[in-house]
Amino acid sequence: MNVPIKPESQTMSFRYGDEKITFERVKRPKAAGKILIKVHPDCRVIAFAPEETGCEAVLFAVKKRGRWIYEQLRDFRKQLEFTTPRQYISGESHYYLGKQYLLKVIESPEQVQGVKLLRGKLEVSVRAKSIDKVKVLLTDWYKVRAKETFAKRLDAMLEQALWVDKRPPLRILTMQTQWGSCSPSGRITLNPHLVKAPRECIDYVILHELCHIAEHNHSERFYRLMCQVMPEWDKKKERLDGMANYLLQ
Repeated sequence: MNVPIKPESQTMSFRYGDEKITFERVKRPKAAGKILIKVHPDCRVIAFAPEETGCEAVLFAVKKRGRWIYEQLRDFRKQLEFTTPRQYISGESHYYLGKQYLLKVIESPEQVQGVKLLRGKLEVSVRAKSIDKVKVLLTDWYKVRAKETFAKRLDAMLEQALWVDKRPPLRILTMQTQWGSCSPSGRITLNPHLVKAPRECIDYVILHELCHIAEHNHSERFYRLMCQVMPEWDKKKERLDGMANYLLQ
């Protein structure tokens, strides 16, 4: 099983004034409680609802928050007007462990090419300025940091995962649709982009995959286990969902 970057959902919609607002209904485990509505910075509207909750009840709950949803969408759309694709030039901000760091590109023909995290900045040294070269160096740096960070966090999470009798193999693999996965043999695969997320979100994904070693599907037993080892896992998941577009840019 895996932790998808965008969870499986059912598309629904309603009208607020002259605007048609579309939202995604996403399954929320029974243990997590009632319907939760979230508007993400990329203007996705999500309604997390228990599977047994009827569509009419979900629609009613979302409509009740119609004005709030409309205002959130209006504010986020204004912000998106000023969002530009990555150009890999000095002054851009890039995420690492949930924090934003300014990118500083240094052109120096004599200097060794590479990336350093110094004084709140990501400094990339290149012999000649090239967007492609800066991107490659940053991508490689993130992969190295991901390998180191994920290994440490896996060891920390194994202290809570008492059902796991030996350290599972860990693989780093860039994926477009998943933060992590667990194979039937117990090998854990994690997306290097995840190292850009806060540490608590990394821990959530790792624990999710460790729970799959005991429970191979998203059964009620699986969610009970998740709640035992990380009582507020759903808040960490929602935080990660909301950052997805920024972390994958």
